[in-house]
Amino acid sequence: MKLRILLADDHEIVRRGLCALLQKREGWEICGEASDGREAIEMAKQLKPDVVIVDIGMPYLNGLDTTRQLIELDPAFKVIVLTITDSDQVIREALDAGARGFVLKSDAARDLVSAVEAIQSKRMFFTPRVNDLVLQGFLDKGHSVARNEAPNLPILTAREREVTQLLAEGKSSKEVATLLNLSTKTVETHRSNIMRKLSLHSIRDLVVYAIKNNIIQIQMPPQPSTQSPTAGPATTVV
Repeated sequence: MKLRILLADDHEIVRRGLCALLQKREGWEICGEASDGREAIEMAKQLKPDVVIVDIGMPYLNGLDTTRQLIELDPAFKVIVLTITDSDQVIREALDAGARGFVLKSDAARDLVSAVEAIQSKRMFFTPRVNDLVLQGFLDKGHSVARNEAPNLPILTAREREVTQLLAEGKSSKEVATLLNLSTKTVETHRSNIMRKLSLHSIRDLVVYAIKNNIIQIQMPPQPSTQSPTAGPATTVV
């Protein structure tokens, strides 16, 4: 039986490259391609893939919230998160969301096949950065990775995070209502509750909050590689 993979990334050229990479493996097939988080969830419901690969910076629903919702729908979903950064906060949130693999997009050509192989063998896949943090105990549930992280930060509901992302992406309340199948009045209520919870006063403030908390991501221009040629391979964890 073939290993069925669902791939979600909003950049078509990236999807094409990743599909070509993964389909070289005998016994693997791309059963579906999604261009945003919402589409990924709907396709996962229908296709029941063995592995779901999600980009962290997708529109409409980011990769972290997509992962959370997939695991809530079915804990059997095995999700690999693709990300442009391995900051402490992103690593912690990806693992807390239920991801079983974490691959830097810059290293996908080297690590993605290994990550899928690990999940196929019922293991997790960590890059060296994640492995180091785990070994040092920085990902314990009770430990704050960011020492200056504000305590008791208000927690948004899943729906409020969805509304926050769409508003931060520049959608109007009416557009958000259409995308979420809600009334405009309900969206406005969510918007007011979000602004009150977070003590925000403008959409600009909301955008800043969304960026700082990995609800939306800013695509940075590529930087010259400074990686040491002796850097070790990624690590799989049972």
